[in-house]
Amino acid sequence: MFIKLLASALAVAVSTVSAESAPGYGGFRLVWADTFDGGAGSPVNGNNWNVITGLHVNNEWQDYTTSSQNLQLSGGATVQIVPRRDSSGKWTSARIESKYTFTPPAGTQTIAEARLRFGDNNPANKQGIWPAFWLLGASVRNGVSWPGCGEIDIMETVNGQLTGHGTIHCDVYPGGACNEPNGIGGTNSIPDQSWHTWRVVWDRRPGTWTSETITWYMDGRQFHQVSGSRVGNQGVWNSLANSPVYFILNVAVGGDWPGAPNSATQDGYGSMMETAYVAHYIAS
Repeated sequence: MFIKLLASALAVAVSTVSAESAPGYGGFRLVWADTFDGGAGSPVNGNNWNVITGLHVNNEWQDYTTSSQNLQLSGGATVQIVPRRDSSGKWTSARIESKYTFTPPAGTQTIAEARLRFGDNNPANKQGIWPAFWLLGASVRNGVSWPGCGEIDIMETVNGQLTGHGTIHCDVYPGGACNEPNGIGGTNSIPDQSWHTWRVVWDRRPGTWTSETITWYMDGRQFHQVSGSRVGNQGVWNSLANSPVYFILNVAVGGDWPGAPNSATQDGYGSMMETAYVAHYIAS
């Protein structure tokens, strides 16, 4: 059992849940969730997720696969994404994208969150490992290019560093409203590699788009916020706060940000990202 607290600014209650379920929060209703129930070694629910293959971006090293060596239900109501290196030095991993999409409605608050942990390999042995929980604008599925589709990174960390990054990407590349390729980001310290709850909250209650916000939390503690006025362009803001988005979970290896894995980098469960649930809520 564990205790989950939303920040007092959200005016919601404490909720105690088991690892097998998405928590309930006072003042919010659960709209959609996947709690990754199923037997050990089973695939994710194909009604909920697309398992991505053949995608190579950001100069990453891994090939994404559908193999249970890289992607499996644990049998304990979690999903494990496990990077692997074979004897030739080739890396494989997994990436899943939700078929479910949602648009944060005007006049209320919307939560997207997941409970995550990292494998227990020493951080010094995770050079090049890049786990992420994020949202991408669904317009990218209809031909809109990145970053114009909008992207909200709820949690990223690289190279085993106990630093979480929350970032938006938007508008045009390079430069633009989100200063691409950097985006507009904030960071927080992660106390350990164990279970933590990562969340973004859209607050679309203000009467003007410039006063709307997207706020990042780890374990109910705010660590980043972006407002419409910060973005400064209503059309661009709409791509982040008033357009359909979908969930992504993945573990990349190498790439432009973390750099290449090295001789000390370890693969396997010790470098995995494990997820207990992914959930979407709207204020009731």
